[in-house]
Amino acid sequence: MDIFAHALWTAAVGLSVRRRLRRPIRLRWLVFWGVFPDVFSFVIPAVVRIWWYATGVTHHLLPDANSPRHFQWVWQLYYGSHSMVIFAFVFGVVWLLSKHPMLELLGWLLHILIDIPTHQGMFALHFLWPLSSFSVSGLRWENRWFFAMNYGALLLVYLMIWIKRRRPRTSPQAAHE
Repeated sequence: MDIFAHALWTAAVGLSVRRRLRRPIRLRWLVFWGVFPDVFSFVIPAVVRIWWYATGVTHHLLPDANSPRHFQWVWQLYYGSHSMVIFAFVFGVVWLLSKHPMLELLGWLLHILIDIPTHQGMFALHFLWPLSSFSVSGLRWENRWFFAMNYGALLLVYLMIWIKRRRPRTSPQAAHE
């Protein structure tokens, strides 16, 4: 899924869930972690490529097959940032160090769960990496019909959140009187 949809879905889930929890969720951090896998795996190589271009290492911004420097290491960033195994390890370490779960990190897990059925081909997630290269060849999120349905669903979800927030809250006692 595209990075904006990831941000919007993560925020929608965060807005809905944080009202039900006794512990607050920092929405900005939740959204950050919700887009983290794509930022980590695509922004770093883009910055490196721009640096190479600016310093004259390469004469093209886009990599080509004849380029002396290949971006094979990018796949390690992609597999690592889209791995439930790596996520679980990081989540566990943070929990151990902070003595409580950092719920905002669950945005990262949501990202992976959304991407599993919406990626295919070379971008199909190896979500059990490094233990396994198993992947599911899902739908292409770039398909026009899926893209339209996804943003249509987001519109409906945010409309429901907005309507729910506009309703006056009644106390449980007032409802029984």
